[in-house]
Amino acid sequence: MVLRQFHVDLESLRDKLLELGSLAEVAMGKSITALTKKDVDLALQIIEEDNKADRLDEEINDFAILLIAKQQPVAIDLRRIFVAIKISTDVERIADFAVNIAKSTIRIGKSEQSLLQIEKIEKMHSIATEMLSLSLKAYYDEDIVLAKKVADMDDQVDELYGQNIRELLQLTKDYPEMIPEITQLSFICRYIERMADHTTNISENIFYLVKGTHYELND
Repeated sequence: MVLRQFHVDLESLRDKLLELGSLAEVAMGKSITALTKKDVDLALQIIEEDNKADRLDEEINDFAILLIAKQQPVAIDLRRIFVAIKISTDVERIADFAVNIAKSTIRIGKSEQSLLQIEKIEKMHSIATEMLSLSLKAYYDEDIVLAKKVADMDDQVDELYGQNIRELLQLTKDYPEMIPEITQLSFICRYIERMADHTTNISENIFYLVKGTHYELND
């Protein structure tokens, strides 16, 4: 009976983490929509809603610590709890990047000029968001093959990041009057690149969960 309840609690912990992942995905989706549409009101909404992710991250950590204290798990069950804590931290950080993008969007404002290089930023965002979605599926299924695929996708984001930054730096020379906006777009590229890095961390933790060994999946 005690063992059955423990497994129910583990499933509850997993479900809470997936819920946090969903919040982060939605926030990132809204952030790029706010950016492309110059929707300051939506950007403000993203910032206001971030406390939901913060509270859920704290709830996951508290619940995980309680499970360790009550059940004293070993082997893979103990790894499941530790990994949930670590992945929760990465996912909550991704939700923070959505807030950062929203803040940059507010700083850019509703200028009449068109945003520069937004298409490549959208592509970066699309790949990073797919990485997050697939990493959460890999976590749910404890699927290291899918986790490795996610980590490999990070190279695409890194390549686009490099291209974007080089082009944005060049644009500062061609459009000096746009430097404040270009600076914010550079920050946004960095936030998306960091999102992909944290998603790669999730994949590495899935490997640790399944294999019991730490792997560097994308140096």
